[in-house]
Amino acid sequence: MLSRVSSVRPFLFPPPLHRVPLRVGNVLELVGPSPSAKTHILIHAAITALLPKHYGGLDHFVLFLDLDCRFDIARFSQLLLHRITEDGTRHCDQTLYDLCMARFLYARCYDTFQFLHTLRTLHCRLEKEKQVHGVGVHLLLIDSIGAFHWMDRASMFLSQRENNKKKLFLQTVSEAVVQNIRKLLQVHPMLVIATKSVIFGNKYSTSSNELKGNMEERCSRNVTRNHQTFQYREYMPSVWQSFVTHRILVRSSDDHPVATNYQNSSFYLLEWLLPRLNFADKIVVKDVRT
Repeated sequence: MLSRVSSVRPFLFPPPLHRVPLRVGNVLELVGPSPSAKTHILIHAAITALLPKHYGGLDHFVLFLDLDCRFDIARFSQLLLHRITEDGTRHCDQTLYDLCMARFLYARCYDTFQFLHTLRTLHCRLEKEKQVHGVGVHLLLIDSIGAFHWMDRASMFLSQRENNKKKLFLQTVSEAVVQNIRKLLQVHPMLVIATKSVIFGNKYSTSSNELKGNMEERCSRNVTRNHQTFQYREYMPSVWQSFVTHRILVRSSDDHPVATNYQNSSFYLLEWLLPRLNFADKIVVKDVRT
């Protein structure tokens, strides 16, 4: 299995995911505050995977797990049409558009238990798609992996003396998620890209921390860029953190060029944290009119 996966050529994604070779079996985490274009990056990765190779794509099926329950299919359709016609010489190919939409597999989950059930039943769904189309899914997108963390904490509210039980529950849930994804990847080798919302800085006062006690395994990560230090709180259990093979930090940028073609645009910086790269890429997100 490992030799077969390692022999697969890496995914050739366009910017901003072009800096590091990504292969099936890798788990890339996009971390950043909300909003910071993380879902936008997922959509562009999906479109690149869906499009045929002569359109600069990878000719793959894509599975999108929506845990945030805010996926905008109209936006996805708009960006797909824009990619098909972006060079100005192509008309909208309805057949190609329909093919890409058929290759885009989507599932929405409203809580942790539904997420786990979906992961356990995905094998049958992916096998059926492979039998019908003769092609397997090679890209798994999760938006966002931490969506149910705080909901689970609230639902499992315990007194301070029972904090260890609460930590054990959250750890067990993450272990089940990672275990089910691992099993899925063994049968259906895929690249996994997951978003995760974080908060920069320590938003909790000392008294608040004392009240919380040890309710969670506190961990903070420092990111230095241009002599500025950005700190975000890591809340996902260690079993998920160790499962991640690549990590990108996404944050908004205050460096906005003054030009008419950048009106109604948002600017973001992407920095590779794992592996560590000594530079950041800038992306521009603007309205697409088709």
